[in-house]
Amino acid sequence: MTLEERIIALEKEIQNINDIEAIKELKGKYFRCLDSKHWDELESTLSPNIVTSYSDGKLVFKSPKEVTDYLRSAMPPEEISMHTGHTPEITLESENIASGRWYLEDKLIFTDGKYKGIEVNGGAFYTDKYEKVDGQWYILETGYVRIYEENFRRDEKRRILTNMHDK
Repeated sequence: MTLEERIIALEKEIQNINDIEAIKELKGKYFRCLDSKHWDELESTLSPNIVTSYSDGKLVFKSPKEVTDYLRSAMPPEEISMHTGHTPEITLESENIASGRWYLEDKLIFTDGKYKGIEVNGGAFYTDKYEKVDGQWYILETGYVRIYEENFRRDEKRRILTNMHDK
């Protein structure tokens, strides 16, 4: 391999690493915006051609606005959530398309309303597809299949001391 060929290969490898890191940051932003209820910012992570398959394919949405409108109504301020995505497996399929799998661990705590006092814990596998447009990665397809979900009434002695959504 010539020096020029090695440099070209190295540049491609660096670009692949940068793309994978950008996709990891994108998914991290998605989870952060979900839990902080920053719906406009979350919408900015989604491709205009987004298709979802949440809850084992029961919740399908086909635009960023449909996704955030649903999440806004389904996750009111009295619902504290924590979604943790980890152990990503990112595959670059081309320069502009990638796929990914993530473990999801989530926790929901309802502080008021009809579900007051309920806590939900769960785990799932997310499967995503990403597209790169004008140098920026977006979530093109996303969905998860549940590993498990449990819910229970919180012990009366356990109290939420701080909630970023309390005003």
